[in-house]
Amino acid sequence: MNTVDETPPIRLGVLGLGRAFTLMLPTFERDRRVRLVAGHDPRPGACAALQARFGARAAGSVEAVCADPDVELVYIATPHGLHAGHVELAARHGKHVLVEKPMALTLADCTRMIEACERAGTHLVIGHSHSFDAPVRRARALIDSGEFGAVRMIHAMQYTDFLYRPRRPEELDTARGGGVVFSQAAHQVDMVRLLGGGRVATVRAHTGAWDPARPTEGAYSALLGFECGAYASLTYSGYAHYDSDELMGGIGELGLPKAPDTHRHTRARWQARQDTGGDESAEAQAKAERNFGGTQYQPAPEGAPTACQHFGPVIVSCDRADLRLQPGGVDLIDRHGTRRLAAPVPDVPRAEVIDELWAALRQGIAPRHDGRWSRATLAVCLAILDSQRLGADVVPSHQVGLA
Repeated sequence: MNTVDETPPIRLGVLGLGRAFTLMLPTFERDRRVRLVAGHDPRPGACAALQARFGARAAGSVEAVCADPDVELVYIATPHGLHAGHVELAARHGKHVLVEKPMALTLADCTRMIEACERAGTHLVIGHSHSFDAPVRRARALIDSGEFGAVRMIHAMQYTDFLYRPRRPEELDTARGGGVVFSQAAHQVDMVRLLGGGRVATVRAHTGAWDPARPTEGAYSALLGFECGAYASLTYSGYAHYDSDELMGGIGELGLPKAPDTHRHTRARWQARQDTGGDESAEAQAKAERNFGGTQYQPAPEGAPTACQHFGPVIVSCDRADLRLQPGGVDLIDRHGTRRLAAPVPDVPRAEVIDELWAALRQGIAPRHDGRWSRATLAVCLAILDSQRLGADVVPSHQVGLA
């Protein structure tokens, strides 16, 4: 069997060097299985930084990246509404694709993306979502062991300052993919589908849009019923003063220690922009300056992570045990008491995404987070919005189980 040292790295072209790319950058920088060779972004500073830091070609257009003969896989980190067109373009050029969540804004676009890659014979992987995280996969392995009986109930919650971080205008417009249901429910739904078996039968939800200055959904609660009989409750607030990372030992979403007053400072900065008459363009510029190539960009800390990434408290109730997901692993609570079952902290952040890409492109193993899996996740997210609008249960379409 070939080792990583004997097999050439996956050659990446990147569309979009914004926030999503900034979060994946430590992975691309430190994982020897991938190599950045080209990229495009509307911001000249970001393109120049890519060229300077990686020696990658700063392409003049998305078409140039997709057509580049040295690019093997295109990582699409552009705004949500552009995903479908960019996947089709990459597929026409015979490229494999990694797409940021959410997969798209409509199920029809998801289907277009799936069919485009099937025609081209290329792999389509959607991520990063937090269902890649090691504690989630550890919990799934414990469930698969059969030792603790069937999954009966799942509870997931997350309280963040999401809505008051700098945003581009479309991120505050639901019709253009804004709000927490598109951007954040994709994480929670993907996690609970993985833990609950995949196939969601019913969704009943409420959403909150409580701040006229941020005119999109900033919160939701949803009850998901699975075909297997289990159910999951999901709660997310992007308006939060409270920080649910307190329940994760003070470890933030990225697996790093987090200051306890982070939310207060986020709101204070947002209020300062409001008080000085900051408009949409100024806020969008503030966001751009924090990302790769911006004047306020801060590289990720050097060295291996000390904890796993996570998306807030998750508890899985089985017949004979409760499983509580933590940044260090899974707490198993049963008749013997509580014990921590460690999950391996990856040497490289989000290396699990590269694991899946490597298995698909170099070993011929079908990816778990493929187009059909991720279309099913989007269907549940759309059902959350529909349930609020209709005031009724909604049956999500296109559901698939675990492979």
